Amino acid sequence: MQKGLRMSFVSIAVVITNIIIALLLSLGGAPILVWMERRVAGLIQDRLGPNRCHIKGFRLGGIVQSFADMLKLVFKEDYMSKHIKRKFFFEFAPVIVFVCAFLGFMVMPLADVLVIDGKSYIMQALPVEFGLLWFLALAGLSVYGIMLGGWASDNKYSILGGLRASAQMISYEASMVLSLIAMLLIYGSVNLSEIAHFQSQTFFGIPAWGVMLQPISALIFIVTAYAETNRTPFDLAEGESEIVGFHVEYSAMKFGLFFVGEYVAMCASSAIIVTLFFGGYNIPWMDTASLKANFDLVLVALSIILPIIMFLFIRWMQKANRWLGDDERKQETRRLSLFFGIFTLILVALFILALAYGLSQNATNISVALLQVVVFSIKVYIFNFIYILVRWTLPRFRYDQLQHLGWKVLLPLSLANIFITAIAVVGLS
Repeated sequence: MQKGLRMSFVSIAVVITNIIIALLLSLGGAPILVWMERRVAGLIQDRLGPNRCHIKGFRLGGIVQSFADMLKLVFKEDYMSKHIKRKFFFEFAPVIVFVCAFLGFMVMPLADVLVIDGKSYIMQALPVEFGLLWFLALAGLSVYGIMLGGWASDNKYSILGGLRASAQMISYEASMVLSLIAMLLIYGSVNLSEIAHFQSQTFFGIPAWGVMLQPISALIFIVTAYAETNRTPFDLAEGESEIVGFHVEYSAMKFGLFFVGEYVAMCASSAIIVTLFFGGYNIPWMDTASLKANFDLVLVALSIILPIIMFLFIRWMQKANRWLGDDERKQETRRLSLFFGIFTLILVALFILALAYGLSQNATNISVALLQVVVFSIKVYIFNFIYILVRWTLPRFRYDQLQHLGWKVLLPLSLANIFITAIAVVGLS
């Protein structure tokens, strides 16, 4: 009886932990991505990003500005024009966009199967067997929110933006799905956990990541995933230079849901790219069994690498967070440097204690899972950074250029890739 209660408590704890991690990486990452967007834009355009908004002198590199903007949207007057007749659909449209992006992230495997007291727990907030199909269904459904918002706005410019979004989806959705068929011929499963586990293997000494096995599929899927999120250079549904976009009639938190939904969709797209093509939570040449067997060496490596990374980060912060004659910034930098230094020392001390006294099997399994969650998070934010880099580097495509890319380049390329992959799979089997 007591053992059954303990297992029930562990099951509930794992489920809650998975949901919290997924929330932090998707919805909780939106303010960080807004900050990253502004900082990268400032870097590329040779100007300063957000650096003034603060709480008692703490700017946190400009992240406080993102939270201030979110509060502004929450408390801003929610104005709705009197000419809008279909109020329910008008208000429901941004909810569709946000919920589809959010639920798409929930099926991502955060780590390998966690084993506690001999029982296995799937490290997914929403552990469904058909995770890949779930993501594709929600990704296709999100465009209905944009179309519904444009139509319910009773504005011809908004309707034009919604129609553009639907035409754009049709042009690249076929190529996206066809690029995944070639991957499914190799993976043999639509279960994202099994796909991530497959990539823990090696192929002639090279990690069996999807990008190594199917570089053409990876290229097609990444391009179409960029179009999926309506990000530059594929943001034709809200092209300011031609139309005012599908959300011109929205204000306050309704606009905020569209805005946040875009960044959550970025996280979901980055997560699916990482899971399908870049090993997911896996560390190159180190599968879960190897990490567990050599976790002492992993702790030694972390005890060396982490202080070096934190030292370089503190040096960069001291160099970047400066302003002539501003003692407040110097004081903030000193306090943040002290905080990060103490935090690093505590982590290293915990690593040394674990090496000295050893870890139980359950503690080792949990520690490996946490390490894989961190690896997965780093990969996701790297691709989010690339999303932002592309936006501030490339100009927007013309509408005819997008259609040409979708129908005359990506679609024939994905079909040819399926044909060649099928021949290779049959020949090797």
